[in-house]
Amino acid sequence: MTQLVLTAVGDDREGLVSALSQVVAEHGGNWLDSQFSRLAGKFAGIVLVDLPAEQVAAFTDAAGTLRDRIGWKVEATPAGTGGGEGHEVQVHLVGLDRPGTVRQVTEALAAHHVSIRTFRSWTHPAPQGGGLLFEAEAVVTLPDGLPVEVVRQALEPIADELMVDLDLADAG
Repeated sequence: MTQLVLTAVGDDREGLVSALSQVVAEHGGNWLDSQFSRLAGKFAGIVLVDLPAEQVAAFTDAAGTLRDRIGWKVEATPAGTGGGEGHEVQVHLVGLDRPGTVRQVTEALAAHHVSIRTFRSWTHPAPQGGGLLFEAEAVVTLPDGLPVEVVRQALEPIADELMVDLDLADAG
């Protein structure tokens, strides 16, 4: 069996996930894991599938036809084997929306070799008409031996500069 990571995106409409799952099933595949989301009229997802090695080429061709049939662009790449080692920490950030927040926070994480496992961000109106708030939640993986306090110390000056609240907690 061969594991593939599928990335899919298209205009939101009914039947997208169903069409993709049908192509997986038609090629003897097994749907292992997935995440999908709708954003600004688009629907996108990432899927881990397991396929018989002899079906990979035919599956890739069939998945490619979904663009013409239903507007669903699907790309398949071999699954990676690394990552996921270390201590998981949950990060929550909230503050006034401004450009550069994600860049500054993720640069500090990358400088300490912290890997982002999941990341979700959104904006919403601040209470009492105080502008727009930016909020983000992430689960990050610290390399073995890196204390969470080191990451906290790297992020606190950024949080102070951006005037955001930042919380870190064990993800387990």
